[in-house]
Amino acid sequence: PRARRRAVVWQKSGGREERSRREGKGHTQKMNHTFRLARSKRKRLPEGWDLVEGTLMEFEERMREAVNETHEGKRKSELTWGVTRIHYERNRYCYELYYKKKAISKELYDYLVKAKIVDANLVAKWRKQGYEHLCSLQAISARETNYGTVASCRVPLKLRHPDQWGPNVKTGCISCASCDKGAPIWWNHTGWREHFEELRRKHLNKGKRPQVGAGDNGGGSDSESDGGDVRGESAIEERIKRLKAMREQGEASAKNDPLASHDQGDAGAGGEGEEQQAAAE
Repeated sequence: PRARRRAVVWQKSGGREERSRREGKGHTQKMNHTFRLARSKRKRLPEGWDLVEGTLMEFEERMREAVNETHEGKRKSELTWGVTRIHYERNRYCYELYYKKKAISKELYDYLVKAKIVDANLVAKWRKQGYEHLCSLQAISARETNYGTVASCRVPLKLRHPDQWGPNVKTGCISCASCDKGAPIWWNHTGWREHFEELRRKHLNKGKRPQVGAGDNGGGSDSESDGGDVRGESAIEERIKRLKAMREQGEASAKNDPLASHDQGDAGAGGEGEEQQAAAE
């Protein structure tokens, strides 16, 4: 038929070379619809697009590699961790340029939002207190958890047990709390555990007094090592002395009270009259 003859002619005319050229690394067909639109309508692009195009292309290439990455040796939940991190870094790059450095115009930023290069909802959360380093909107979605709570990476590390310092199942983020240094901490970051172990130990020992004992030479006591009262026996002795002082003060005030002494005198006189009456009977 006619379609088959056209295919033969296309192959003889170098169609295979043309297809291989189009599938090259630098061709626009490998870009998404946003960059194809940008290439074809450069006159409509806002001012400053050339400054961010190279970096955005690098993010696009990294995103493609993360999507096409092999899944061997990975759990099912780990397949989207790389995509989530690159999505965070790309939005953070645009957020820093517009809100922090003031390096791009509002027209260009609105264009990036309209082209869906920037996640407007995630950036809006970053501008709120307590969400400055939010890793993903999935971390605060109550529908993503079994009990209707936020993800574990939203809880500061010093408030979690070290056994709970693993990455979040959905995002791969270990901590994106605003109070944690270096947030967000991703699953492949290193060198953070020692710092937060020291921070957690200081948080647990906050408000506790060391034991003061006669035989204590500055070292830790047995009660402290066993998880008992770190204040030792001195606290018990102080409380006993305080109770004795309160009792003595109460007895002294009772003696100086004329009403109390009058009541005691009446009670004594009544008791003697009853004893005399019983003796007469």
